[in-house]
Amino acid sequence: MEIIHGTEATFKTEVLDSDKPVLVDFWATWCGPCKMIAPILEKVAASTDEIKVVKIDVDENPNIAEKYNVMSIPTLILFKGGKEEAKQVGFVNEPALRKFAGLE
Repeated sequence: MEIIHGTEATFKTEVLDSDKPVLVDFWATWCGPCKMIAPILEKVAASTDEIKVVKIDVDENPNIAEKYNVMSIPTLILFKGGKEEAKQVGFVNEPALRKFAGLE
C-alpha cells in the first residue's frame, strides 16, 4: 500500500475513521532521523495491506502534532479503531518498526 501524505484536513478520514490500523509518522523535511526512517516506512508500506502508513509534516500540520503531544521527531503513533495504541519516538530499524506496527 502506498504511503499517504496526510494533513489536518484529511486526518480524521485517513486515520481516525480508518477500518485498518494506521501507522502515523510525524516528521519534517529538515529532520535527519526522519530521512533515515523514510525508506524503511516505504518498504513496510509497500509490503503489506494490513496497515496504512500516513506521514504528517509537523511544520505544515502543527495542530495535530500538538494534539498528540509530539515533542520530538520522528514520532510514530499506531492508531487502531481511531485510538492511539502505541507511540515510538526516534529512529527504529525495520525489524523494530514491523514489530511496533504489529506485523511480526
